[in-house]
Amino acid sequence: MDSNEKTPRPVDGEARRKFVLGLGILSAFAAVAAATGLPSFAKKFAKTPGKKKTVKMLTEDGRLVEMDASLMAASKKKATNAELQHWIKK
Repeated sequence: MDSNEKTPRPVDGEARRKFVLGLGILSAFAAVAAATGLPSFAKKFAKTPGKKKTVKMLTEDGRLVEMDASLMAASKKKATNAELQHWIKK
């Protein structure tokens, strides 16, 4: 056989149809599973009401403390460099 001659590759329409049908069935199954399974999945990872969010803060004397986030006052004022330098007690 010459290297220039290529043999025609037979088109297998039946295998392609099976593949497309299988892909369609798989995607339909995934859609049904997602529609029915996500609500129960979300319930497992819902936040528990008994667990409170805490934040870690540094005190004036350099100790690291953890406190409840709901006790924090929402102050939008930023501290200046001078205030930060005088705040920490050595």
